[in-house]
Amino acid sequence: MPLLAHLGELRKRIVICLIAVGLGSIAGFFCWDWLLKIATDPYCQAQAKRGINTVAGASPCQLYISDPLSLVTTRMSISGYIGILFASPVILWQIWRFVTPGLERKEKRYAIPFVFSSVLLFLSGALIAWWTFPKAIQFFLAVGGEHVSTLFNPAPYLRMILVLMLVFGIAFEIPLLLVFLQLAGVLTSRTLRKYRRQAIVVNFIIGAVGTPSQDPYSLIMLAVPMCILYEVAILVGRLMRK
Repeated sequence: MPLLAHLGELRKRIVICLIAVGLGSIAGFFCWDWLLKIATDPYCQAQAKRGINTVAGASPCQLYISDPLSLVTTRMSISGYIGILFASPVILWQIWRFVTPGLERKEKRYAIPFVFSSVLLFLSGALIAWWTFPKAIQFFLAVGGEHVSTLFNPAPYLRMILVLMLVFGIAFEIPLLLVFLQLAGVLTSRTLRKYRRQAIVVNFIIGAVGTPSQDPYSLIMLAVPMCILYEVAILVGRLMRK
């Protein structure tokens, strides 16, 4: 394909991804109340463990907005993050659809397994992030102390949850990229084994810098699975090369 044809194909894939994100954002907008209730459950549990049952007669885990306009802007901005999360399988599929025509025939047979694995790894990372978040919020409240009352704004609160899930999901794709580079001949399993110690350090740096919550629970729950998946990537790469 000439360059303009490649650019046309790229534009097509980008348009499909944008449509998927738009539809996901619409779904997130209309599911706002349901998603908000689920998202505040970890906060409610953390407040209950602190022994806080009421705050001025209101729910101890209720989120507060002081600006009337923020009621709309918060819902729309968070719906955008939700749209990206919902559309992630479509985005991954479009990436592979753009890359696949450049592969050789024997390499194309890996397209479906790679797409399935990428979606599975992304969702696994997002679920681990969601499972980690209650521990993170408990850590924040414990650091604040017993005599500090909290009034969280839903925009940063929900953004932290969604960004955490996106970071975990994207980070869990790195081992799949390593397998792909081994199949393409760019890396070898021997090279990955040689730099294993450096990879462990990098994984913990990613866990410390990449997580928006900056708490030790999120760091460990991101870095440790990445180290395990790094070893899995070495093993899978060796088996597939054979």
